[in-house]
Amino acid sequence: MKIKKVLIANRGEIAVRIARACQELGVKAVAIYSEADRYSLHVKKADEAHCISADPLTGYLNPHHIVNLAVETGCDALHPGYGFLSENATLAAVCKERGIRFIGPSSEVIASMGDKTHARQTAVNAGVPVTPGSDGNLEDIEDAVKQAESVGYPVMLKATSGGGGRGIRRCDDEAALRQNFERVISEATKAFGSADVFLEKCIVNPRHIEVQVLADSHGNAIHLYERDCSIQRRNQKLIELAPSPQMTDEQRHYIGELAVNLAKECGYENAGTVEFLLDDKDDFYFMEMNTRIQVEHTISEQITGVAIVKEQIRIAAGKPLKYTQDEISYRGFAAQFRINAEDPKNNFLPSFGQISRYYSPGGPGVRTDAAIYTGYEIPPYYDSMCAKLIVSAMDWEELLERSRRALNDMGIYGIKTTIPYYLEILGHPEFQAADFNTGFVEAHPELTQYSIKKRPESLAAALAAAIAAQAGL
Repeated sequence: MKIKKVLIANRGEIAVRIARACQELGVKAVAIYSEADRYSLHVKKADEAHCISADPLTGYLNPHHIVNLAVETGCDALHPGYGFLSENATLAAVCKERGIRFIGPSSEVIASMGDKTHARQTAVNAGVPVTPGSDGNLEDIEDAVKQAESVGYPVMLKATSGGGGRGIRRCDDEAALRQNFERVISEATKAFGSADVFLEKCIVNPRHIEVQVLADSHGNAIHLYERDCSIQRRNQKLIELAPSPQMTDEQRHYIGELAVNLAKECGYENAGTVEFLLDDKDDFYFMEMNTRIQVEHTISEQITGVAIVKEQIRIAAGKPLKYTQDEISYRGFAAQFRINAEDPKNNFLPSFGQISRYYSPGGPGVRTDAAIYTGYEIPPYYDSMCAKLIVSAMDWEELLERSRRALNDMGIYGIKTTIPYYLEILGHPEFQAADFNTGFVEAHPELTQYSIKKRPESLAAALAAAIAAQAGL
């Protein structure tokens, strides 16, 4: 079946990315938007666009409304992007009921792998190592205490239906466990509509390694190597690298095979990511599977040359994978910097508002995925990420140098961003030596104490604004 028209059930840069993939495949793209997103770039890039709601959030979160619009506009497929309803089994099920191809796995796979305790068991069945922990959901606080005593502190309390770093609390002793138990249940209920939680042994300061997989409806599954997402703050990724500069080729092939085995075990179809923790003894442990495209898919594309979003659309159309595992190789290194509208010097406080000027960097090995432009006003209702800077190079040292140059070239004025903070990270000896783990950000609070050097053009703009204000213009 050839897909002719895709409804993009998302917003921002991922919606722009999907629209571009559709254009390359000769497929029509339909955007949806809230009133707050009326002037967003994804609305301009699509072949047609429809307002889904006046409310900034409810429109993107109503599966029945979205699928109705897909049917009304003559779409034969729907791409959920990431976030919002991307891992919502109901959306995939409604698409199937209405004859719309869901560009992702089946609703059954989304539900089973979204249930963290079921996902753990699937990993065990596939021969993938998991962290010690409860075999299922915890019955109550006393059950939690008993399980924690068995595996040993520290432990992690996790929402069974959680994701994106939410519904997770570390507990270093019984007192902390008792204190956090009801909090995690409350967070889980509010964020995911489920009060189920489970417990795992906490791997202290691991490296966060994930593997990109692709699988089709013909029984084929491959991996596109791994990404290192260890540079993160409060379980939210900031800088991602591919491949991991901290792993050997032997580890790389081993973890790739584990990810493919898991994809086959759960009957996976389309693009997905298997996430692992790598401890200080170089042992891998399964963490979770994300049943959607990842924010950081870009760097896997850069090192392998595979256009993942286009492959997603091809797979949803029933076509076999374009590549076999033997045809997949990687070249050099790539890094992605999540350019967030936040002020690192002020505890990463969101910095929404109008972008007075925007310059996108260029040159060899530099790619920018963004949905911003000069004059665009970042609304306060959504995630703070406003752009992704992707840099690739033939070796690690060149990647560091090119990343520094590209970050310095990037200009986003009118709001605070994480750009200067990333420049501080690039200059740190541990990062330069590729010797870091998930505790890096918390271990180096001094990196937020940078001084901002005003560029000549910034000073000129500030002077012009001051003169205009004084003149009453």
